[in-house]
Order: sequence, then structure tokens, then C-alpha cells
Amino acid sequence: MEINKDTLIGDILKQAPAVAPILMSMGMHCLGCPASRGESIGDACKAHGVDVNDILSKISAVTKK
Repeated sequence: MEINKDTLIGDILKQAPAVAPILMSMGMHCLGCPASRGESIGDACKAHGVDVNDILSKISAVTKK
């Protein structure tokens, strides 16, 4: 699965649950709520004031292992 700024958080977590700690570290503490799962990683980064490219790099490091 290719993960980019438009990928939904729910889809990411379904494919790579090990990414959860990365998302939690950026301030996303409600990963179980339906709203967050339907949000794109780009929108979440914007809402939390986080650089989307930094998060995508961290996610890639976990999912490429």
C-alpha cells in the first residue's frame, strides 16, 4: 500500500497498526474515534501543526521493514 498525504488514517492503521505510536506522538490521541479514522493523514497533520512529510517519512520507515 502506498501511503501519501491523502491516505485515510483508518486505512493506514488497518494495513500497518504499528504506525499508531507515530500518530500518537503527533498528538492524535483519539485514533479509535470514527472521525479520525476517516481523516486523511495530510488533514490530520494540518490540524495538529505537524509537517506531513516528516510523518510520512516516519510511517515509511515502519511500513518498509
